[in-house]
Order: sequence, then C-alpha cells, then structure tokens
Amino acid sequence: MRPSETGPTAAAGPDGPGASGASGASRASGASGARKKALGRVLGVPSPLLIAGAAVIAIALGAAAFMMSGGDSGKKRHGGAKPVATAPWASAARQRLLATTAVRYDGTVHSDGRPVHLTLTVFAGGAASGTLTAGREHADVVAVDGDTYLRAAASFWKTYGGEVEHAADYAGRWTKAPANLPGLDVRNVLAPDTIAKRLASAPGKPSTENLGSIRAHRVKTPRADYLVEAGAPNALLRVQAAVGDQPVFTVGSVLAPKKAFAEVRARVAALAGAADPAMRFRPGKLSFVNCDQNVESCTVSVPATLARPAGTPPQGARATLRVTILADHRALGTCTGSGAVPSNGSLVLRCTVTSSGWRSWMRSALDDPGAHAYEAQARVLGEAVSSSRVPQLLAQLDRHRPTTTP
Repeated sequence: MRPSETGPTAAAGPDGPGASGASGASRASGASGARKKALGRVLGVPSPLLIAGAAVIAIALGAAAFMMSGGDSGKKRHGGAKPVATAPWASAARQRLLATTAVRYDGTVHSDGRPVHLTLTVFAGGAASGTLTAGREHADVVAVDGDTYLRAAASFWKTYGGEVEHAADYAGRWTKAPANLPGLDVRNVLAPDTIAKRLASAPGKPSTENLGSIRAHRVKTPRADYLVEAGAPNALLRVQAAVGDQPVFTVGSVLAPKKAFAEVRARVAALAGAADPAMRFRPGKLSFVNCDQNVESCTVSVPATLARPAGTPPQGARATLRVTILADHRALGTCTGSGAVPSNGSLVLRCTVTSSGWRSWMRSALDDPGAHAYEAQARVLGEAVSSSRVPQLLAQLDRHRPTTTP
C-alpha cells in the first residue's frame, strides 16, 4: 500500500513518500504552522507512523544603534599647520612607534549620550582586541581588515544595540559593529604604524600644551589629534578623535604582546559566520528535504530575499541560515548554511542536521509507530565574514606577529 497524506497544510511539510511541497506563510516575528500528517513505513512494514514537521522562521530586524566605524567618517577638519620636513622630535616618535608591536588604549565614547568605556590593544596593521564596558554590560571587541566586531550577551544588544525583540539573533556570537560610534576608526586612527606615517608630515613647530607635568606636541590630522611627548623619548601620550564627540584615548604599553596577539588571533579565527545587522532578509517557506524516516540526517531549506539595503546587494553580500530542529520540547540538533547573495537579492539557503540527537530520536520514532512530530526554527541573518575569508584574515594578521617580548 502506498502511504498517503492526510491532515491540514503546514507552514512547512515533511518530505518523503506521500508528502507535498512546502506551502503556507511565515511572519517576520516567527510563525508556527499547523502540523501535516503523513503515513509511512516502519522497517518495511505498513504502519501508521506519523512524522510531521512545523516551521518557525525568524528574520533579523533592526539596524543596531551602535557602531565602531571601520572606514573614514567623511568629516574632514581644517586649520592644522602646513606639513613640512619631518622634525627631529617627530622622527624620534615615528621610530619609536615603528619599533612597537602594539599599543594599549583606554578611553570613553558615547552611545545615545551614555558613556561607554573601551580598552583596546592595537597591533601594527590595525588588528585589535579588547573590551567595551557600558554600565553593567560588556562586550568583547575584535578589529581586523578595517572592520570591528562585537560579541555580547542578549542584554547588551537590547540596551545598547537597538535589538529589543531580536537580541537573541546576535547574543553570544561575533557581530559586525553597527553604525553609530563615530570617530573610532581603528586601522586609520589607532594603529601604531599608521600613526607613524601621520607623524612624517608633522610640522616642525606644532602647538604645545601640558598633560599634567609633561609638555606635549599636538599634531592635528583630518581623523585625529595626536599628542606626543615634546622631550625624549617622544612617546605617544594621547589620541583624540577628530569627529563625533571627540573621544580621548590615553596610551599605554603592552606588557605581554605575545599573549595579546594570541587573543586577537583566536578571536579572528572565530569570525566565520559573523552576523551583519546592516542586512535584513525576508524569508520564504521553510521545507524539509530527505528527513522523513532518515536516521542519518535532516536537511532544511529556506528561500530568502534581501530586504535591506534596498536595490542592488552590496558587493560581497552574504546570508547565513541558522536552524534548530526540535521534538518533544527539546532540541535535536542545529546546523548552519550560508551563501552569496546574487544580483537579484534572492537565494535558497540549506543546511543539514546530522546530530546524535536527531539520529536517536528518529530511531525511537521508527520503533514506536504513532504520531511523532518535529519542527524547525530558522533564522536568516546577514553574514559579515565567510568561512573562506578567515584564513585570509589570519594570514594578514600573522604578518605582524610579535617575534620578541619587550
């Protein structure tokens, strides 16, 4: 007897003998469709095994109200002295910075008028690692290749990330920093080798001022002011960003550069699949592929269309699908899949769960004919870093690996 399908249409139905294609609708906030029932076979014996699937799809919403910029702010300042040949004090400061593996910064920026403390260790080339603290909340920070990423709890994203309803999409995973902490361009403002280049154009007689008991030269550039000790050893003392609320960063030495480098490298290595809140996707109907009575695995397929930004997708735009399969009120397994967003903005994402939880549950279902329902919860997010890009980032980072300790 060929198994046949009975019951109402689901948001996403099971595959296999007698099952129809996925149909129904999903909502941006997540929707659970009615379950679809199907007849199956247990170990070759006709039997009313009912394995059905329901789908819940969540869409990543909301551009977070929080950012560390990886590029130029677009705001330029004028009024600095006209560059001349490098002065002796500036030359000494440059050589000191070029010989430095990394620099430690401590400073305060503001988000919606609230102070946010930032501690960063920045290496030559602009890679950095540190911590951002806002009240009782904190976030891990890593910067590489001109972009900055945060990793924080859901409570941080709710309070400071503008993700009240969708904080879980970013909680505990690396996420590209959203867009409104102006003036913090790590690679072009804080990297020691970049600052050394800026000092090559320092005026011979810049303005001077006192920092406590230390006399310092102020070197103005379009992106930041650099205060350098006027006398030997001409150390960099302070950096003041030139845009936004002009955050000020004090400068310190890095006592254990190899340990600091190991931290930033580990964080960069974990960036594969990092989310990008600047992109939003409209998911389609979830469907199960080769799941019914499959002890080894279950594949979930979700079509998605880029909703923001509108128009042509940004160069290199990618989407990530994150899926959890559940049954009997417990998670059976998870999977992720990703893909490049084509020029029309639409793609189909798939991933396959091969967990021991799925295998064990399916075996039990096959041994116990009756109603056995499972469901999938899926999220479609923008992807900031593909897995193939991580080795490139690590190779770039390794060019500045410390070879000795101070």
